[in-house]
Amino acid sequence: MIDTHAHLYSEEFDADRDDTVKRAVEKGVSHIIIPSTSKDDFDAMMKLCNDYAEICFPAVGLHPTSVKDGYVDELAFVEKQLDSNRFVAVGEIGIDCYWSTDYIVQQRDAFEKQVKLAERHNLPVIIHARNSFDEIFSILDRIHNSNVRGVFHGFSGTREDYLKIREYGTFKTGIGGVITFKNSKLPQVMDIIPVTDIVLETDAPYLTPHPYRGQRNESSRIPIIAQKIAELKNISVEEVDQITSENAKTLFHLSPLLPSQQGRRLDTM
Repeated sequence: MIDTHAHLYSEEFDADRDDTVKRAVEKGVSHIIIPSTSKDDFDAMMKLCNDYAEICFPAVGLHPTSVKDGYVDELAFVEKQLDSNRFVAVGEIGIDCYWSTDYIVQQRDAFEKQVKLAERHNLPVIIHARNSFDEIFSILDRIHNSNVRGVFHGFSGTREDYLKIREYGTFKTGIGGVITFKNSKLPQVMDIIPVTDIVLETDAPYLTPHPYRGQRNESSRIPIIAQKIAELKNISVEEVDQITSENAKTLFHLSPLLPSQQGRRLDTM
């Protein structure tokens, strides 16, 4: 299985990062995509991906809640890194109208510029959309083309939101722990989202799936999310694994991880 979104460089994992990655591999996780959110966490993200280069793959971007007065310098940093390092995506980027709209104009600008950077580098985008689908759609309607692709991370939108995403034809939906929440409306939308449009994610250390809510999330809990999707779709977990893994490998241009490579990595932990 592939966790397409986890922040394992966060300080919440400082005490047991090795064990966290090892548990994920033991649960069948072959790849973990690690997005940055600003210059502040970039070095920690890169160190993690260098330490676990066979499993963890970096993405670079400016998160919408990190868009402040100095965001132009932050965007220049993202562009510089894209020119000098290899990444699997531009992200985590997007628009967030939940926490604050004080910098909404700057958020729109940062999002559009980073989408264009991703297109220039032939990379997918990892889109954060919280209370902001209309804002994001208005920008994508103007700049989208067949080279603009990616994933709507942590999707928890409506049926109408998904149908709009599907119209673009180049985006996947990232399904995480929210699908297991007791009061989540996401299961009611799943009947129109085919597994071929889904990638799995944890957003660790956040959005821990039931029955572990209240605890720190980690990549080893991806099977819980896959199991819930399998139940809603009335298919096997193995089928969910196969299809979503192929979706992620294709979207992020991930190479297959050989069993022998996993064994060597585990031996060194």
